[in-house]
Amino acid sequence: MRFKVDEDIHSEVAKWLRLRGHDALSVGEQGHQGCPNAGLASVCQHEDRVLITQDLDFSNILVYPPENFPGIAPLRLADQSKRSCLAALERLLAVSSPETIARSLWIVDESQIRVRAGRMDK
Repeated sequence: MRFKVDEDIHSEVAKWLRLRGHDALSVGEQGHQGCPNAGLASVCQHEDRVLITQDLDFSNILVYPPENFPGIAPLRLADQSKRSCLAALERLLAVSSPETIARSLWIVDESQIRVRAGRMDK
């Protein structure tokens, strides 16, 4: 899968994803630090990348309708350490595929993954 790792996620997560065969770029690697959310969302659309973020603003389906994006995966973690992020991503990768994550919002926390599929009539 193709991922964009937001700057609020541990810097080694993109590398970790690449080691598992995914095409992953971080906001920092591309020099997009400080980019407004709307700009980052646009970059993800243009690059066809699933956004991995801890910014819960991306959970707002009125502002970021899932059907308009390659996928949005906010990590809603009390413990935002690298270890916790990687554990959450392991769980996400185990149950998702490019087909299932596309046009969907996947909210991942320590105990569950909630999925909201985008509307298909758009």
